[in-house]
Amino acid sequence: MPTVQLADGALNYQIDGPVGAPVLVLSNSLGTELRMWDAQVPAFAGHFRVLRYDTRGHGESLVSQGPYSVEQLGRDVLALTDALDIQGFSFCGLSMGGLIGQWLGINAGERLHKLVLCNTAAKIASDEVWNGRIDTVLKGGRQAMRDLRDATIARWFTAEFAAARPDKVEPVVGMLALTSPEGYAANCAAVRDADFRERLGAVAVPTLIVCGTRDAVTTPEHGRFMQEKIPGAELVEFPVAHLSNVEAGEAFTEAVLDFLRK
Repeated sequence: MPTVQLADGALNYQIDGPVGAPVLVLSNSLGTELRMWDAQVPAFAGHFRVLRYDTRGHGESLVSQGPYSVEQLGRDVLALTDALDIQGFSFCGLSMGGLIGQWLGINAGERLHKLVLCNTAAKIASDEVWNGRIDTVLKGGRQAMRDLRDATIARWFTAEFAAARPDKVEPVVGMLALTSPEGYAANCAAVRDADFRERLGAVAVPTLIVCGTRDAVTTPEHGRFMQEKIPGAELVEFPVAHLSNVEAGEAFTEAVLDFLRK
């Protein structure tokens, strides 16, 4: 896959869709990589030039020394689009990717056409949760990532979906087991420190918020908070857990496309 050289390493990316179409950037969740969007790309690429990338610390992108910040991850997106001579784009991010989207909406809104914030929150979980996970992963290394993989299935997917569709679940949770422990921990710190609760009113681009009614990580209440704070934001819910793009599948794809194509 192609890469863009940042000041401290290479960012891995992939582009699909027709040259000259409006650009849609897809941003992965914590512990996954650009392949988490595989189910959406064929439909999205029928209307957009789809740019997806491995967030720093994930997949084939650089693993620089942590901790990271969401500002750093957001500036990576701007550096990537600058390097590809993309001035304006729509952005869709899930969980950690949604935090990156919030930062972009607040700090680089002039670059955005539309913003989709999926299964995310203005503040995700407590410092204690993230500090405990960082400590576990840095001490346990690759084995800790494999152990985390098993515990994560219940957070990412409903039990019914996990049992019925292992063909959908296994490839995604397999990404977590392969994620660099150092990169994962550095991104956990970025998520821990991100808090946009007092700043969301600065988002002025058309925004869609996607929630899972059975998401215990970033709940519909978190989504409704963002909707209240972001002027004119729309909200859609699916009866799924945290990785709504995987579990809701075509319904997710259709809802996001409907919003982006308005």
